[in-house]
Amino acid sequence: MAFDGITIAAVTKELKEALEGGRISKIAQPEADELLLTVKTPAGQRRLCICASASLPLIYLTDENKTSPMQAPGFCMLLRKHIGSGRIVGIHQPKMERIIRFDIEHLDEMGDLCQKTLVVELMGKHSNIIFCDDDGRIIDSIKHISAQTSSVREVLPGREYFIPDTMHKLDPLTVTQEDFIQALKEKGGPISKAIYTSFTGISPVVAEEICYLAALESRMTAEDLSGDMLIHLHRQFSYYMEQVRLGSFSPAIYYDGTEPKEFSALPLSHFSNYRREELSSISQVIRTYYSSRETLTRIRQKSADLRHVVQTALERNRKKYDLQSRQLKDTEGRDKFKVYGELINTYGYGLEPGAKKLTALNYYTNEEVTIPLDEHLTAGENAQRYFAKYNKQKRTFEALSQLIQETRDDIQYLESISNALDIARAEEDLVQIKEELTQTGYIRRRSTKQKVRITSRPFHYISSDGYHMYVGKNNLQNEELTFHFASGNDWWFHAKKVPGSHVIVKSGGDELPDRTFEEAGRLAAYYSKSRGNDKVEIDYIEKKHVKKPGGGKPGFVIYHTNYSLVIDSDISGIEEVRTN
Repeated sequence: MAFDGITIAAVTKELKEALEGGRISKIAQPEADELLLTVKTPAGQRRLCICASASLPLIYLTDENKTSPMQAPGFCMLLRKHIGSGRIVGIHQPKMERIIRFDIEHLDEMGDLCQKTLVVELMGKHSNIIFCDDDGRIIDSIKHISAQTSSVREVLPGREYFIPDTMHKLDPLTVTQEDFIQALKEKGGPISKAIYTSFTGISPVVAEEICYLAALESRMTAEDLSGDMLIHLHRQFSYYMEQVRLGSFSPAIYYDGTEPKEFSALPLSHFSNYRREELSSISQVIRTYYSSRETLTRIRQKSADLRHVVQTALERNRKKYDLQSRQLKDTEGRDKFKVYGELINTYGYGLEPGAKKLTALNYYTNEEVTIPLDEHLTAGENAQRYFAKYNKQKRTFEALSQLIQETRDDIQYLESISNALDIARAEEDLVQIKEELTQTGYIRRRSTKQKVRITSRPFHYISSDGYHMYVGKNNLQNEELTFHFASGNDWWFHAKKVPGSHVIVKSGGDELPDRTFEEAGRLAAYYSKSRGNDKVEIDYIEKKHVKKPGGGKPGFVIYHTNYSLVIDSDISGIEEVRTN
């Protein structure tokens, strides 16, 4: 979710409660666009991280200290000089802007009490940290913005500080019903877009939420709505903003399985399909969300080379499969040539020399058929020609049938690798996938002496009834779980006819409750290519009935007389056992 005005309001409330009245004891600048303030408060020491990165601007309380450069940058030295021991007397957000102002009292060189303001602007690529005097003039900023860079506002020492009003948005905390309706009508287009483009601090996600609460389609326009419906929409808008006005925040992260999808300072009812995890503070939400997203991003970046290998091999095999399928289709009429040869041998004794065709009764279908002949060949030679053509296409069919099955197996295997890359959470998971690709010949091993250390372990869950459930992260783990870890009476689960993980439930000799079967089925659905579907068919069977075909690739199994269930892929209520 964007760092919108509502999130900033929640952060401002938290910082007021935690830092107002506190004294700044340390100022560091660990990165070119980042500050770390240490503040001593009656409740203890707190650290505030402020990042004005163009790609990821953030502000949050943290317990983590960061390493500073040996020589402090000029902006950091300036802040230390002016407010190094200053007291934070006020923290506020102008209207619903993505801005937080810190009013700081300090003693100047003469020992007189004066006040400065540190302005934190969290506006995407326009983010900045600006230090102003008590007259609102800029002393300095972490980023200098000249007239050549921006025609709207210069951010340079000596310039007057002001908030640029380029979008001419209304304040959602004070807007009247008449102005609200008028703004939506003037904007036109979908009402959700009209809301977030008309009012300060409203993100697209919040606009969708307001439409959802009003039970209105967000794609509808203001012109589609009656007067009563527009009044109802404004009422829901006002109710939602009242929570901001009262500071009634409930920060939470929304998860799709284990992947964080969004965070919010207020509830998002239209995210009912996601698991909501409420945390104690907006700072904790921000830290958790972005650290998780950072981990996922890093894993995706690290897996890029492996994905390229897999995707290239997949494309090559799919093209090969299409070509082989077309060639196989050309052999579909092979039996016709065998029949032609037999009919010529049966009826060809009466053919005149130089005949170009033979019309005869096909005793297989009881229909008359006309057979083209080579006028330069005898009847027997024409028959042998058709038998030779039949035998050639028969051999082609048999060879292609085997090749197509091998190609189909290769595609299925590569798709299972692709699924393993999708569910990988850590770098050690990628190490094992790379080792598997090396063992199967898709990646060349650089050194035969170097031994790969495998530390990745299967996912481990506990069912609501207390049974341990294990999920393979890749084919090597699937094989290990099924054929070495599981006992004969343990239960084995897998999504039907799609690439996915093997799920093993340790039964301990017990008869499993229905709820455990359902939870294991959800795990098999979630860790497959059918993740996100409402209905996924799952095969399950006792492990002793699962066999590995001779010469099969890692993770390939066969089984018969299995049971099946159809279930969704929501695993939000299943407890995962995390190992450090």
